[in-house]
Amino acid sequence: MRAARAARAEGVSGASIRVALLATALVAAVYVVIGAAVVLLVTHDLTQQIDDRLVASLSHIGDEPGGPPDSGYGAPPPDRFGPATLVWTIHADGSIQATNAEAVLPATAYHVTTPQTVMVGDVALRVAGGVAGDDYVVVGQTLDQVSQATSTILLAEALIAPVLLIVVFLGAVAIGRRVAAPIERARQRQLAFTADASHELRTPLSVIEAHTSLASAQPRSADWYAKAFQGVGREARRMRRLVDDLLWLARFDALQGRPALEPVDLGTVASQTVDRFAPVAEHRHLALRLVVSPDPAVVQAPADWLDRLLGVLMDNACKYSPDGGEVVVTVGQESGRVRLTVDDAGPGIPPGEQTRIFDRFHRATAEGSGAGLGLAIADSIVRASRGAWRIGRSPAGGASMSVSWPRGLA
Repeated sequence: MRAARAARAEGVSGASIRVALLATALVAAVYVVIGAAVVLLVTHDLTQQIDDRLVASLSHIGDEPGGPPDSGYGAPPPDRFGPATLVWTIHADGSIQATNAEAVLPATAYHVTTPQTVMVGDVALRVAGGVAGDDYVVVGQTLDQVSQATSTILLAEALIAPVLLIVVFLGAVAIGRRVAAPIERARQRQLAFTADASHELRTPLSVIEAHTSLASAQPRSADWYAKAFQGVGREARRMRRLVDDLLWLARFDALQGRPALEPVDLGTVASQTVDRFAPVAEHRHLALRLVVSPDPAVVQAPADWLDRLLGVLMDNACKYSPDGGEVVVTVGQESGRVRLTVDDAGPGIPPGEQTRIFDRFHRATAEGSGAGLGLAIADSIVRASRGAWRIGRSPAGGASMSVSWPRGLA
């Protein structure tokens, strides 16, 4: 059992981690795309601002009446156009004056018009040019602020990315485990159900096979054949009950617990069930008693389901009560709810078993026969019809199986 649980945990954990890794990879890819888009947008916006300042600088220079005659056109005030702007004045005779003698303008940029990026030494500049009188003026500005902003954004994205991806991974693992756990439990229950059903069917099949093998091995007496056929019939009936229960559970699971509800008088169903079990009780020398309250006991549930529920409870009560014992069926109202109670005189249900008696193929005691599906079917009916169990001890010392439902329309 521990090995199976460990295998289930490992399976869920492995699947969750794989899903989390896939989710993290997708988020990382999206994050890279978004990060690159942000860098491009910011770079474009800052470059456009520099271009606007260069164009404004050219307009400012062009508005000066001739400008300084010997020093070239001066740069506009820094507080008006942002960072200091470099100016190159190209005279008609080919001489060049610059506001910064160290900044040597490449020849390819002498007649630049629209803003573009050039390298002056190892520094990237954004330059633009235009005619100013008899001269041609080129203005430029470094892209340092663009580089600094880009570096800041990339650093921020690099710092955020690991935290984001770790959070996504852990969150995906947690969500994956939560989502996968019920699916895995359902799958394991299905596997266990199949294994248990196979085990329960194997026993009667083995008995039938043994009888047929012995019968065909050599001639037998008439008494032997009679007993063999009785044994085969007994095992066939056992198989039939098991198959009926399995089919009922399969149909219930297919409905997903959503039956077509209808108002049913529980007292009438209880009376019919008690009448059906009267021969069984008489054969076991059991006193069978029905107590029905005069108040209406109407519940919302399929009538055949309630009949099946009562049949399971009555069958168990008659099966586990000793000869000469008493089985009491009570139908009434309690605290605004309709209550059904079946008390028997059997050994009762040990406290440690009360939480497990509704498990499929589980039997609380070794007494009696059956595959352990009766109470699983009963519990399915109770839960689907909005009922609630109360398990206790009967006045005779046996089990007291009680179910209550909300009152239906009378």
